[in-house]
Amino acid sequence: MALVSADTKISELLTELHQLIKQTQEERSRSEHNLLNIQKTHERMQTENKTSPYYRTKLRGLYTTAKADAEAECSILRHALDKIAEIKSLLEERRIAAKMAGVYSDSDPPRKTMRRGVLMTLLQQSAMTLPLWIGKPGDSPPPLCGAMPANSDYVAKPGDKVAARVKAVDGDEQWILAEVVSYSHSTNKYEVDDIDEEGKERHTLSRRRIIPLPQWKANPETDPEALFSKDQLVLALYPQTTCFYRALIHTPPHRPQDDYFVLFEDTSYADGYSPPLNVAQRYVVACKENKKK
Repeated sequence: MALVSADTKISELLTELHQLIKQTQEERSRSEHNLLNIQKTHERMQTENKTSPYYRTKLRGLYTTAKADAEAECSILRHALDKIAEIKSLLEERRIAAKMAGVYSDSDPPRKTMRRGVLMTLLQQSAMTLPLWIGKPGDSPPPLCGAMPANSDYVAKPGDKVAARVKAVDGDEQWILAEVVSYSHSTNKYEVDDIDEEGKERHTLSRRRIIPLPQWKANPETDPEALFSKDQLVLALYPQTTCFYRALIHTPPHRPQDDYFVLFEDTSYADGYSPPLNVAQRYVVACKENKKK
């Protein structure tokens, strides 16, 4: 019943999102005429080589209109982004509900039938679709935006992906990519599933062994303070694996769609570090271990 209700709500939200996209295009088409007038006015001013009171007054009016048009389009786009976030949240809730009920769709098979190549593709898609934080002027990046840490009282929700420190088969400890199953406020412990253990390996871990992954990408052009800086020590997901390893930031992202380039600690290289490897923002978190092993 809950699944049907979620499907209905998602369908309604998709319809609303479609309307908002149409409104965005209409708003943009309406503003293009004004922007063309601004361009032509500047061209006339250059041809006449003077700035008369008439042109100043005209340009002031045109720019005022352009500003209002941009704000109206921005408002519609933010509303659309809210709808997308709501849809993604409902899809995740539906997936978790299906998992708990033992019901799976063709697009979301149980992990025991998932090939490793499929898992790697899903992790890559998850990194690509991580939403970009777009704040209003003056807004500061929120917790879990890029390198911004979670609040001290933050509790990850069921279905959230985290870096989890677990004991390996050989007794050593390692950081793995895991999915939150539940959290007990009475014991302050999480139950998490290893993302790469075919649904068989479940761990009970204290909060200090859990690092939430970013919920938004940070925009280097507007919020560079929300990114890890060069030479900063981090934990990063090694390419084509589901384990996090210590690394140094080599190059932070320059554009919103860019990855980090990191140097993984690797004793097989003379200087102790691997060549630069790219890792998505979603899979780079602060390193809790300061001392080298």
